[in-house]
Amino acid sequence: MKQEDALNLLQPYVDGELDAATSLEMERYLGGDAIARAQLARLRALSSALRAEADYYVAPGSLRAGILSGTRGAAAPPQGSTRVGSPHWLRSIGIGVAAAAVGSIATMTLLGPTQQDLTEHDIFAAHARATVSDRLLDVASSDQHTVKPWLSARLGFSPPVPDLSGSGFELVGGRIDVVGGQRVAVIVYRRRQHMIDVLVRPARGETPSVRSRDGLNLNHFTQSGMSFWLISDLSANELGDLARLLVTSAGP
Repeated sequence: MKQEDALNLLQPYVDGELDAATSLEMERYLGGDAIARAQLARLRALSSALRAEADYYVAPGSLRAGILSGTRGAAAPPQGSTRVGSPHWLRSIGIGVAAAAVGSIATMTLLGPTQQDLTEHDIFAAHARATVSDRLLDVASSDQHTVKPWLSARLGFSPPVPDLSGSGFELVGGRIDVVGGQRVAVIVYRRRQHMIDVLVRPARGETPSVRSRDGLNLNHFTQSGMSFWLISDLSANELGDLARLLVTSAGP
């Protein structure tokens, strides 16, 4: 199987639409292609996010009433004649539904996951990677004047590293990680037994967001030209408290 073929089959593979033989061939191929595996992980993450967070709307009763009214109001064919095809109102509804379906499919196919979707997936992956490998810290220190220069010397920017111990968030150190192929600063705080990663990089126009997945909470905001991504198993409310403290410390 060629990489191009495998990438084209990823979405139906995620959706369970492949036959058994093709699925088995895909599994064998994925074992040797890191790029395809990464794309597969992104598609699965987006699929999970859509199932968890997409809005669901119940059609109003007026819609049913309107359809029934249309059937009652449809002109009957003259006696003895035969009408071929569907009533005009039914054909109109059919055309509308088909157009909506085509538009929806086209939008999903053309747009795909946004850059922010991919960034958030990478942040969840980076946090999991650091936790599983027990590499939360490259520099271990509660002194902001140690952590900040260490990070700044290894990056093209200087991330803010506030001391928030007086508010219950203890600075324990930092590390360098990679998100979207770019190096980012990770400042690590502790609240009780919970470790919190604060990933920082220059802002790129992302929108603020709050997410939850697999027992982890993610809080994103921008301040003073920097993007902050907070991720932890700490409660969403307490993670929000840390976000507000970071906004205040970063200044206007």
